[in-house]
Amino acid sequence: MKIIVTGGAGFIGSHIVDACLRAGHDIEIIDNLSTGSSENIPRDITVHRIDIRDVLAVAEIFKTFQPDAVCHQAAQLSVSRSVREPLLDADINCLGLLSVLDAAVATDCKRMVFASSGGVLYGDVTEPALETAPANPLSPYGITKWAGEKYLNFFAREHGLTSVALRYSNVFGPRQNPHGEAGVVAIFCKQFLNGHAAHINGDGKYVRDYVYGPDVAAANLAAIELSKASFASEKVVSLNIGTGIGTDVNELEEKLRTHIGLLRECAGERKILPGPEHGPERVGDLRSNLLDASLASNVLGWKPTHSLDEGLEATSHWFFEKK
Repeated sequence: MKIIVTGGAGFIGSHIVDACLRAGHDIEIIDNLSTGSSENIPRDITVHRIDIRDVLAVAEIFKTFQPDAVCHQAAQLSVSRSVREPLLDADINCLGLLSVLDAAVATDCKRMVFASSGGVLYGDVTEPALETAPANPLSPYGITKWAGEKYLNFFAREHGLTSVALRYSNVFGPRQNPHGEAGVVAIFCKQFLNGHAAHINGDGKYVRDYVYGPDVAAANLAAIELSKASFASEKVVSLNIGTGIGTDVNELEEKLRTHIGLLRECAGERKILPGPEHGPERVGDLRSNLLDASLASNVLGWKPTHSLDEGLEATSHWFFEKK
């Protein structure tokens, strides 16, 4: 199968590229490398260094490659940045998506897999949310992801494009960008490896559902390969991708400090890592968010295969080796 992965040089996108290559698919990537890195992808893969909002360039790539499927991961990822810059967030996450959708239908592409976000779509929830829970996005980022799913429905009705929206919980793992505001696991790893205390926003009692990046890639591959017969008349399926297990930021910091501390000790670095420092709350943060992914198990045959501790250990090792 010929597949375009937008944002394929990024954290999640590059793991999807790896999964697709292992499955024997032919891949091309669209990525402007604003947050992704060419180091994340094999040298023999074609990477088009293009912004998804460049409508003509995106259309030409699709016309030349003639993909069977597109996996759309490119996005503005930061919730707090979306609060500060809602116009930019909508420009990338809505108009960029429309650019890709238009190119897909113009070349008779059969499948769209879209990176949505259960981590912001349902608002504050204290029990794992089902896909039938009412959407209650509180940030511009969440609003654009919800709008993105509505666009998928429109393109399915008008053009017959079968689509899967994967509503991610909080994804972490190797290759995550520790710079900026997204990815608390990556940020903490970087702070610990520099010998610094972790900076925690507010009281740290923000509960999240953390899912390992390669597990998310496996869900994307399953969605790309999902048979057309699996779709109902509306031709769009929305699925939560998470673990249903909540961990607050204070617990996460302690687990990571332990993993990094052991790595530093093995390397002969005897200085004990300091405890966390708490700062002001971050605008737009939810207190609690959990996802029920049982539907993904039924539809895709997908379940996460890594525990939080296994994922944190692997992620810690990756950052330690890269320091």
